[in-house]
Order: sequence, then structure tokens, then C-alpha cells
Amino acid sequence: MTGGGPGLMEGANRGAQEANGPSLGCNIQLPHEQKPNPYLDRYVTMKHFFVRKVLLCKYSYAFVIMPGGFGTMDELFEVLTLVQTGKIQDFPLVVMGREYYAELQEMLSVMMRAGTINAEDMRHLYYTDSVEDLRDYLAVTLKKFRMIPRPRPSRLLGESGVKPSREKSS
Repeated sequence: MTGGGPGLMEGANRGAQEANGPSLGCNIQLPHEQKPNPYLDRYVTMKHFFVRKVLLCKYSYAFVIMPGGFGTMDELFEVLTLVQTGKIQDFPLVVMGREYYAELQEMLSVMMRAGTINAEDMRHLYYTDSVEDLRDYLAVTLKKFRMIPRPRPSRLLGESGVKPSREKSS
């Protein structure tokens, strides 16, 4: 599951399709960008970022952070805060791109030295450049979740057991 847009998200969705896995997207309506990529089996389109973040959290067992911009940082810190405060399960957060995120890692170190974040909280972030490392890390850490094919539908969110249409708006 990705944000459903172009670039790295499109690449991830294409890879999922080519591996015969489900390819899902949580697309966002923006005035000048972000349309669903052609490699999505199913997607939802929404107006608000907070809805997208809720869905990405609900249907994920891990988060892989790729090089990105404000939206990526927003989603990274939202999820990291939720994990750190125990509001969601201790999901693995894998940060791909050591060089790209080197200054962010340094900023987090500055914050630890200043006492505004705890060193213990940094255990939630795993930095790597290696796809093999990523695969192995997720294989080990995801065992604790006893993976299920998909989360149960939520009546609260208006979901049903019926396969949804290709696109919905929220």
C-alpha cells in the first residue's frame, strides 16, 4: 500500500503487481499534482491528509520511508509519534536512504542531546540502503504480528466484507 501517486509510490505499486501481490493506494486530491498511478489494483481518493494517514496506519504492518518531501516527513513523524506514545503497535519504521536522511538523523541526535526526545525512541527507526537488509529486518520484526491476510473490515469506517469498487472518494 502506498500513497498511490507517481514516482517511488508508482514503482512500489508496479513491483507489487509484477510479484502478483495486491497493489493498493491511498490517493489524495491536490490542486496541482497527485493522480492515481496506473499500477493500482484498488485505491481510494480522499480530500484530507489525516484520513490518508489513518488508512495507511490501519492497513499496515510496517512503514518504509523513502526519500521524499513534506508529505513524507509528515507521515513519518505522525507514525513515529503514534508508535512512541503507544497509540499504535510497535510497527517497524525502515528509513531507506542513509545519505538522503543523514541530516535528519543528525537533527534527531541534536534533539536527543537537548533532551527533547529520548534515545529509547530512536529504536523505532531502522536506517538502511539495502533491499536485502530491509527484507531481512522486516521478516524478523513482523513475526510478532502473526500476519493475517488483511485486517477485518471496520463497520465504524463504513467498510464491509464485500470487495470495493476500484475507486471511492472520501
